[in-house]
Amino acid sequence: MSADAATAAAPPTTFRAPTHREIRTILGGLMLGMFLAALDQTIVATSIRTIGDDLHGLSLQAWVTTAYLLTATISTPLYGKLSDIYGRKPFYLLAIGLFVAGSLLSGTAGSMYELAMYRGLQGLGAGGLMALAITILGDLVAPRERARYQGYFLAVFGTSSVLGPVIGGFFAGADEILGITGWRWVFLVNVPIGILAFVVIWRVLHLPPLQRVEHRIDWPGALALVVALVPLLVVAEQGREWGWSSTRSIGCYVTGTVGLLLFWLAERRAKQDAILPLYLFRNRTFGVGAAANVVIGLGMFGGLATLPLYLQIVRGQTPTEAGLTLIPFTVGIMAGSVVAGQTTARTGRYKVFPVIGTMLMVVGALLFSRLAVETPFWQIFASSIVFGLGLGLTMQPLVLAVQNAVAIRDMGVATSSSLFFRQMGGTLGTAVFLSILFSTVGGNIRDAFARLLPTPDFQAALTDRAVLSDPANAAVADAIRGSGSLPSLDDSSFIGSLDPRLAQPFLEGFAQSVDLVLQIAACIMVVGVVLTILLPELPLRTVSGIEGRLAESDGTTPPAADPDVETPRTAGGPVTAIGGVTATVADAGAARREAAATAGPAAAPDDGGR
Repeated sequence: MSADAATAAAPPTTFRAPTHREIRTILGGLMLGMFLAALDQTIVATSIRTIGDDLHGLSLQAWVTTAYLLTATISTPLYGKLSDIYGRKPFYLLAIGLFVAGSLLSGTAGSMYELAMYRGLQGLGAGGLMALAITILGDLVAPRERARYQGYFLAVFGTSSVLGPVIGGFFAGADEILGITGWRWVFLVNVPIGILAFVVIWRVLHLPPLQRVEHRIDWPGALALVVALVPLLVVAEQGREWGWSSTRSIGCYVTGTVGLLLFWLAERRAKQDAILPLYLFRNRTFGVGAAANVVIGLGMFGGLATLPLYLQIVRGQTPTEAGLTLIPFTVGIMAGSVVAGQTTARTGRYKVFPVIGTMLMVVGALLFSRLAVETPFWQIFASSIVFGLGLGLTMQPLVLAVQNAVAIRDMGVATSSSLFFRQMGGTLGTAVFLSILFSTVGGNIRDAFARLLPTPDFQAALTDRAVLSDPANAAVADAIRGSGSLPSLDDSSFIGSLDPRLAQPFLEGFAQSVDLVLQIAACIMVVGVVLTILLPELPLRTVSGIEGRLAESDGTTPPAADPDVETPRTAGGPVTAIGGVTATVADAGAARREAAATAGPAAAPDDGGR
């Protein structure tokens, strides 16, 4: 069917603006889905050791994490593009369904290989949960009001990030709950929440019935993206164990580079049908936003990956206690997101928030880089609030800026791409920073031993027979005398059983390596400050994504806020609407004015499942 024919065939649709209550109900379903995705990023980390022991495959634990990361990262841009073509609702429901199915299967896994496979299925769903939730909000609410609602999403993200270790530690520590092994509830707890989210979205998210326009699926681009990302993500996760210059690592570098080249060629050929349209990078806001998201992902995920290790290894906390210690971090995120959202909704200005936010993240990382063995907890709490506040001020406006700058028809792929770049930055940062941490900690521990060895307390420990009767202490004493080697930090649990005097060099060495990582994270975040300063600030649209698409189809509004962006056109003129389809509006002027006033449509009763 031609574009003109599709336009002519589209049924008239009358819209009314959704009430605040209706928007909140829809947001409830979207936030449940986002809660699942964000919670799963941290809940497994604190229970993986228990899971590995029970399934007799602790050495395979990295693949359980890698499988989830691979599928979630690769599927994120796919959801964005496909939802632009075929509609948001069916793909969001698909994402929830895949995530719930993967969670249910993971809870029944009988081996680590099975768990890795089922976690991969979970990841396929998780890739769409967060990206499509933010995109659907863009469909329903105009950018100026959207800033206020996106604060709820960030609150969910921050809360679930802290609750994850607490809940994971609770389940892992329980032998059985309702007759089921405790750690299996790490996955099974997702099932009722996911079913509730599915029902809510199915019942309350109604988008108007629209006529499809033919689009070509970019299968070559999808395949090339897999070839590019799989080896790069694998080496990011496994490189420290393999060795960064090992044959397997080099093979991953080469394969990933070839995949990236093939992906670029495929996207260049696919043009506007590409999974990641290259013309978007000619939009300055999108290009700067993509770079800023990579840098923020590097600094945020990479730097913060070391804090739970500091709390558990240096301060001796359990995973649950470490999660509770980082609650002020969530308080900072929520406060920052509320301030940014409410102020943007009132003033229409947003650029100042990522600039100030990245500056606060630099300050927070520098404060964290002063952590020592005896750092008071009030200082850790204060640093967490500063870093979290910066993050809350930064994440929401960056996504909003990109959504506002691109053509409305590209909002799905632009939103998912922003999260994709942030995830890639986080994956790279985690790999690099943990590599720096563990490559420097050995030298720092040896330096600490050299400094403490002559002290009277340390010498007294080495001659105390009661101390040396413990095999753990004896092993350290033998290493100091040259008749053995220090225990490996691959399993740091031995530190907790050492005499405090003998444990001190390990704690100081580890704290010094954590400080180095966070100093590097601060330097990286300085680049983020520069990028956010370069971010253009464009007037925020006053209509929702749905109303904008309808206005575009009538040719009455510009397709993008950024005049530099190239907007694809068909031979018959602009063809844009929900999910890449076209519609006309009965009494369009009145409907559009009504929707512009309160940001978004409420649908006709029969939405055709779209």
